[in-house]
Amino acid sequence: MESLSAVLIVKNEEQNIARCLKSISWVEEIVVLDTGSTDETVNICKNFGAKVYYLDQWEGFGKAKQQAVDLATFDWILSIDADEEISPELQKELQELKNRGFDNFAWRLKRRSYYLGKPIHYCGWQNDAPLRIFNRKQGRFSEKLVHEGVQTSEKVKTCKHYLYHYTSPTVEVHFAKMRLYGELSAQQLYAQGKRANEFIAFVRGIFKFIKMYLFQLGFLDGVKGFLLCKNSAWGVWNRYHLLGKMKK
Repeated sequence: MESLSAVLIVKNEEQNIARCLKSISWVEEIVVLDTGSTDETVNICKNFGAKVYYLDQWEGFGKAKQQAVDLATFDWILSIDADEEISPELQKELQELKNRGFDNFAWRLKRRSYYLGKPIHYCGWQNDAPLRIFNRKQGRFSEKLVHEGVQTSEKVKTCKHYLYHYTSPTVEVHFAKMRLYGELSAQQLYAQGKRANEFIAFVRGIFKFIKMYLFQLGFLDGVKGFLLCKNSAWGVWNRYHLLGKMKK
């Protein structure tokens, strides 16, 4: 049996964090890296017995998540976000894997996401399965400012059961997240030598909507699916709009 460290970075997550921590209370260690909370997030984490650390300097999601991994005691890592929850079925599956040393694989977790309180089955989210369990001796987070991921030399498998993701309970939360991600993504694209203008931003946004709503069957998710596709298209437009302004 392997010991498991759950790691997460947080900021002002008092509405989500207790649900998340309760779902991972069975792991040997919970490591929380706070990136500047001003609400009750840190106190809630401490009440759950988590080890809480504080980020000195923000350099993007990738480096922050890797720092949380580096603070862990054990080599096997479960990376989770504050707005996520391990389902009871997935918890049982992971405990069985843990008893078998995870079969020496890294593991993807299929994610069932909720938008404005409704489960989304299409819009491209049906294939969402981020890599979340890995051995840190063989893997680490990329250093991307945003849309970071785990890079590992281990063979990878996918768990059968779901990780629940309660993203964007309101439109305001969604737009706030897209503004933050848009700024970071624009910086990342600019550093990669990418450039844009208003025409490119418009076309990218339109294509995003068509892709999610038609090709990825977003229309089957009803009104919430339409809103998700439309608002996500705005997020892509905003990303390239900001990139165009950086060019000037």
